[in-house]
Amino acid sequence: MADFEMAIDQNNSVSQARPRRHALYKEADVTAPKPAFDPALADATSQSDLTRSVYCVLGMPIDAINVATVVQRTEAAAANRSVFLISTPNLNFLVNSLSDQEFRETLLDSDLCPPDGTPIVWIARLLGLPITERAAGADLLDRLQARGKGTRRLGIFLFGGAKGVAETAANKLNAVPGGLKCVGTMDPGFCEVSEMSDDHIIDAVNSSGADFLAVSLGAKKGQLWLQRNHARLTIPIRAHLGAAINFQAGIVKRAPPMLRTWGLEWLWRIKEEHHLWKRYRNDGLVLLRLLLTRVMPLAVMTRWHQFRRKHQQDLLIKKTHDDQSILISLCGAASELHVPKATACFQEALTNKQSIIIDLSNASLIDARFFGLLIMLRKELKSRGAKLIFTGVTRATKRNFRLSELEYLLSPISPG
Repeated sequence: MADFEMAIDQNNSVSQARPRRHALYKEADVTAPKPAFDPALADATSQSDLTRSVYCVLGMPIDAINVATVVQRTEAAAANRSVFLISTPNLNFLVNSLSDQEFRETLLDSDLCPPDGTPIVWIARLLGLPITERAAGADLLDRLQARGKGTRRLGIFLFGGAKGVAETAANKLNAVPGGLKCVGTMDPGFCEVSEMSDDHIIDAVNSSGADFLAVSLGAKKGQLWLQRNHARLTIPIRAHLGAAINFQAGIVKRAPPMLRTWGLEWLWRIKEEHHLWKRYRNDGLVLLRLLLTRVMPLAVMTRWHQFRRKHQQDLLIKKTHDDQSILISLCGAASELHVPKATACFQEALTNKQSIIIDLSNASLIDARFFGLLIMLRKELKSRGAKLIFTGVTRATKRNFRLSELEYLLSPISPG
């Protein structure tokens, strides 16, 4: 397939150069000087994952966060050059996470997982979770571009997209004095993740000096590419934003706000991109099955536990340790009410850099917020080369794990 190398000139227009397999678009010396480390932003980028407001939604970690806060976290990561992996789960992410362990790990390893899809918000509402609005990747780009004067323009690198889309988006971004400036693009073509992970590709991406790496390769391929090249990439902010690049380029029109509010964006997407109908059909069938076999039973169980919690509110946490591991026993209701106390205990335990065993023999319930905390504990342990292990899992507790699509937590994998 004949791709072209392109260059963005000083007037922000794209000019064609010689043919090559990988299309690279790069502007030299356009990235603004990187500001010095700002202590005021340190908390936004260096905080422990245990302090994130994460809820478990059918096995996925979802941050209870709005777009404005995502923008603030993104700006902080850019200012401090802190590695910041954003995943934007929608229904297709959920479907893939249930069938593909490696894809699920990309979500579990992310530094922020704002809800992108309306079905994710619907499920959260049915479960009584405080996740009430979408924070879509397309909205994130729009907000970053719409930032006013006095804010530093963030250099963005566009990786992927259909042929010609990235350079069109680059021209449109650079044609107006917005909050984003495209400093490079690359179209790796149709190839495997391993092929688009060659040294010359990673070097070209890194040499752009961008603040934000926006990937558009299809959800599974894009997430896996970011995961496998995590340690090799030097651009601080990374996210697979899918159709957001198409929206920026104007190749695909985004659904009107009313349709997005009503959860009918999928109908609009099918109108714009007819080939998507199979994906939406398959994802819709999976959603129906999950509603009947997971969400509704879990919602009933949650309401019952909320009623019982009026009489059973205490949680006793006991910690012991030996040379190999730390044992933490939970007795009572492991609910959102006790997350601060459990967080303090887990943070102290992490200082020993040992695997942690959670004894659930006397845990009367575990809610979605506490499950979110356990997912974050697993992430922290994995980064330290340790494991999270559960013991004393009763039949009722195992059912809770199953309905929450968290059975993978009961089978610890080797940290990677």
